[in-house]
Amino acid sequence: MKIICIGRNYVAHAKELENEIPVEPIFFMKPDSALLRNNDPFYIPDWTNEVHHEVELVIKINRIGKNIEKQFAHRYYDEIGLGIDFTARDIQAQLKSKGLPWEKAKAFDQSAVLSSTFFPKSIIPDDESIFFKLNINGETVQEGDSGLMIFGFDELISHVSKYVTLKIGDLIYTGTPAGVGPVKIGDRLEGFLEGKEMFDFMVK
Repeated sequence: MKIICIGRNYVAHAKELENEIPVEPIFFMKPDSALLRNNDPFYIPDWTNEVHHEVELVIKINRIGKNIEKQFAHRYYDEIGLGIDFTARDIQAQLKSKGLPWEKAKAFDQSAVLSSTFFPKSIIPDDESIFFKLNINGETVQEGDSGLMIFGFDELISHVSKYVTLKIGDLIYTGTPAGVGPVKIGDRLEGFLEGKEMFDFMVK
């Protein structure tokens, strides 16, 4: 099982981090050891001073595919969940400034929160956007709308499959909207998709 994460897929988020708007999807990987499920607490690593939350829609691949054409991409997933791509922002900045890969800042243990529940794709009409949000200590810090994604689900699947064979159970974290920021010990994070609570856990 692979965790494939999409970067800079919302214009406002790319701008808040002072990044260029991508002309094609940007993706990177996390290992399966990054998964944090079942509302288990997230423990801030002792080697970073600035971990940021990035709430994202997650699609689960349901069949093997390579070089998938966009028009057929919708056949390769049937469930949508919610997750968080935790990022050690201080470490990422250090590595980027040196032109080095920044997996350490993205792929560390527990850095990929995943909801235990997934929505079947069929409950969301093709012409409607999917709304999601993240609350910290009861206050909304990020709100997203899939209609604002630069690259939609089908385009992401098609693009990634040019380079990496997709397999059953693979997860694609589809990018985060604006509003990313730090978490601290004692924070309670709650994620909602279409008004349904998808996760609720503590930071320790």
